[in-house]
Amino acid sequence: MRHLRAASAVTLALSIAVAATGCGGGTTSGGSNESPKTLTYWASNQGPSIEADKKILTPELKKFEKETGIKVKLEVVPWADLLNRILAATTSGQGPDVLNIGNTWSASLQATGALLPWDDKNFEAIGGRDRFVDSAVASAGKEGEPPAAVPLYSLAYALYYNKKMFAEAGVEKPPATWDELVETGKKISKDGKWGLGAEGGNLSNNIHQTFVLGQQHGADFFDKDGKATFTSDGAVAAVKQYIDFMAKDKIIAPGNAEYAQNQSLTDFAKGKTAMVLWQAAASTFAAQGMKPEDWGAVPVPVPSGAPGTGKQVNSMVAGINMAVFKNTKNIDGAKKFVKFMTSDAEQKLLNKTYGSIPPVKAAQADAAFGAPDLKVLRDTLATSAAPLPQVPNESQFETAVGTAVKELWADAAAGRPVTEESVKERLEKAQQTMQQ
Repeated sequence: MRHLRAASAVTLALSIAVAATGCGGGTTSGGSNESPKTLTYWASNQGPSIEADKKILTPELKKFEKETGIKVKLEVVPWADLLNRILAATTSGQGPDVLNIGNTWSASLQATGALLPWDDKNFEAIGGRDRFVDSAVASAGKEGEPPAAVPLYSLAYALYYNKKMFAEAGVEKPPATWDELVETGKKISKDGKWGLGAEGGNLSNNIHQTFVLGQQHGADFFDKDGKATFTSDGAVAAVKQYIDFMAKDKIIAPGNAEYAQNQSLTDFAKGKTAMVLWQAAASTFAAQGMKPEDWGAVPVPVPSGAPGTGKQVNSMVAGINMAVFKNTKNIDGAKKFVKFMTSDAEQKLLNKTYGSIPPVKAAQADAAFGAPDLKVLRDTLATSAAPLPQVPNESQFETAVGTAVKELWADAAAGRPVTEESVKERLEKAQQTMQQ
């Protein structure tokens, strides 16, 4: 099966990386600790396009160069490629000095031994650990060990809705429960328009959505000992509920099964889709011609309509962290760059631009982050978000289960039945890959 090979490839890469703990990335020329002149930086794609990220980041990198004399070579890496690129770098030694990682990968990449541990001394070099929100630091590595990275952007999921499409369908308010979301979606899903968008080809997004639904069904996907429990009743129910938005409820267009590059946001901006579950969409909507008054954001639905803890969790703790390959020849320059990117001024500017929440306390308090949509994200992070399992094989979990969900989307799009049995079969195969 295709998903078995994909998951096995990541498992193999990670196991090799763990064994080769002395390996890591870092440039082979362009500076040293005595005179760091050049750094290579892999940035994750946060904006509406790769080019948009380059346009946003390049002036800031020039600012850093002017302040320090250190030139930063930027590469913006698509999310679909980022994890495999990082894993390859941990084994080959041919990688960047500084890179962005999704915070859900922190424990997995920490286990390779390739990343610089952010102990008290290293945190002190960038102003101290207490500058950062505790929950953001807690998602940067395994509990009880120095974090493998430093928080850069904090994110949570919200439900974005198109106000014009709601008005045209006679919908007076956004849904607070899943039953209300399905009811609203059915009112809108006709004449080439659809109620909800999805990114069925994006493995990480599949995991994020099914993990949250799993929480609402009382499932964690792992037990307290870190053993995979993908076929539990709660996990199966969560995955089926997500796929049923297309297969049963018919509120997601079949073409969304192949989406993996933010196409659901484009459909939303063009008035083809009325709702989308996303982490921070403001900059993309603006880039596609939407005005702030065209859309709204509310908490992701929960069964009771009141987000909270336990079965009322409505988001995973999302975010982007900055990591440093510990064998870089520019370690001092790399830490200076992390300090610059997490400074109060840069945190305000970058997080405001991307529509995310600063993990730096002083920046988060800025009035710029009191906008209605950002307040939803901030409140969700504070009260109703849960971290993905902080287990060393979390990245394999994303690949194995994310691919299983992708294949179920393909079944739904093709009109093949999606039953509890078929969902459980896919998840059982995913679980087998974790046990190899």
